[in-house]
Amino acid sequence: QVQLIESGGGLVQAGGSLRLSCSNSGPGRILSSWIMGWFRQVPGKEREFVAMRRWSGNSPFYADSVKGRFTMPLDNANKPVYLQMNSLKPEDTAVYYCAAGASYSQRPSDYKSWGQGTQVTVSS
Repeated sequence: QVQLIESGGGLVQAGGSLRLSCSNSGPGRILSSWIMGWFRQVPGKEREFVAMRRWSGNSPFYADSVKGRFTMPLDNANKPVYLQMNSLKPEDTAVYYCAAGASYSQRPSDYKSWGQGTQVTVSS
């Protein structure tokens, strides 16, 4: 069973940076072909795709709203997965979730395992 845990959220001023981290704390194993995704959600809105890449580090893909500002760097192959967020804007404020699944997809329903979420608040 894969159990994802996010960390690194917090309060930051507009223009600042944060780095979110996602680790697997469960006994299950994430296969190298699996997709690691980041999503975000604000109250009253649907969960929104942010970024994804393969667990092995290949094929990163970003939502247009974060392209050029957010990246998923490969610090150490497979462990953990990061979301580096630069030039943050107030509209980036949300709960950010890490997810794992078998499909290269922007749909939350295609992901099987989810973390509990971490709050990111960007002040203007």
